[in-house]
Amino acid sequence: MRNNYRTVKSYGESEIIIQKSQFITYVNRAESEKEAQDFIQTIKQNHRDATHNCSAYIIGEHDQIQKANDDGEPSGTAGFPMLEVLKKQGLKDTVVVVTRYFGGIKLGGGGLIRAYGKATTEGIDAAKVVERKLHNLIKISIDYTWLGKVENEVRNSEYPLKEINYAELVEVFVYSEVENQTKFAEWITEITNGQAKIDIVEKEFLDFE
Repeated sequence: MRNNYRTVKSYGESEIIIQKSQFITYVNRAESEKEAQDFIQTIKQNHRDATHNCSAYIIGEHDQIQKANDDGEPSGTAGFPMLEVLKKQGLKDTVVVVTRYFGGIKLGGGGLIRAYGKATTEGIDAAKVVERKLHNLIKISIDYTWLGKVENEVRNSEYPLKEINYAELVEVFVYSEVENQTKFAEWITEITNGQAKIDIVEKEFLDFE
């Protein structure tokens, strides 16, 4: 299972005009090929009157699914440069659609490649890039006498606090990057003089811009 990877934060869209042609870009996260294809079909349905709805997506831990579609533009001038932008930015699980309304001026092969590349880059900027980091969600069980110190230390640390449950023992839920688990456990043990019980609840990705 991958620990860290780059993708887009969420849905984003942008628009540029090049030589009177309108390029509208739609970007989203897609964690399966079906999600990517459904997104593309939705955009196509919304822009049935467009000259072209070109698309590209890259999915999987090892980028094993890569697709590009020129949708009627000259071969290699739309979908491929869009896919190349995704790859150059190191993005995973990302789908992009660029809708073009022709403005009457032909751009030529090189012009189209630059236009679709620029449109894709601006769409990605609108969606925002994040790094997803795999974390352990950890439950720290302590006596109430340790709550003040532990909560203060956690809130002033690099470890995100999720919540605190007040039961027979106080349960403090904190995120720690998977590769930092030993360091985290040693830190908690030190600040509680070994009086804390530490349990990994689950693994979860957190997004960092």
